[in-house]
Amino acid sequence: MNPSAAQTPPPTADRQAVIVAITGASGAAYALRLIQRLAQSNVFQHILLSDASRVVLKQEVDLSLPENTAATTQALAHHLNIDATSMRCYSLKDWFSPTASGSAGIKKMIIVPCSMGTLARIASGMSDNLIERAADVILKERRQLIIVPRETPLSSIHLENMLKLSNMGVHIIPAMPGFYHQPKTLDDIINFLVDRMLDHLELSNPEAQKWGM
Repeated sequence: MNPSAAQTPPPTADRQAVIVAITGASGAAYALRLIQRLAQSNVFQHILLSDASRVVLKQEVDLSLPENTAATTQALAHHLNIDATSMRCYSLKDWFSPTASGSAGIKKMIIVPCSMGTLARIASGMSDNLIERAADVILKERRQLIIVPRETPLSSIHLENMLKLSNMGVHIIPAMPGFYHQPKTLDDIINFLVDRMLDHLELSNPEAQKWGM
């Protein structure tokens, strides 16, 4: 039996779908805010979490997620106050997941935050888990992959891997918040970067502050 079958049903044909992957880099708040905003925009999300991301979520936002993927979906929805039917979580070894095959037709994927290890393996075409496999699928199908790397300082290896992916058409949106909008709170800083992600996903984003407007 498909291990995902008992979870949230897949989106209807007229509903947009996005793969959201979370790795163990710092910046869990960015991922959570993006998931929340996508749910509010009626976008169905296929959620992939690395083992390290669960550690970071606990460390940075005090969110402990269960191992069972259906329970993880419910826990995320409760924490973010969104409808659990807006997403489905998968085990990183769930090769029956629609994210593992181009035939599923998912057009967009974002990895936020993206660790340098995950970025390097994607750039090298090495896929040992569902996050890396999903990214490989998006690349081979020439669809949209967005990566939000979070590391400092950056080594030449990191930069070369980003350049390699950028030359393949990957959108690189570093977790570098701007300050020209004069943020007053931490939420303002988080929203600044999430707004850029939503813009690159080509989703309606009336809340975003535009330069000169």
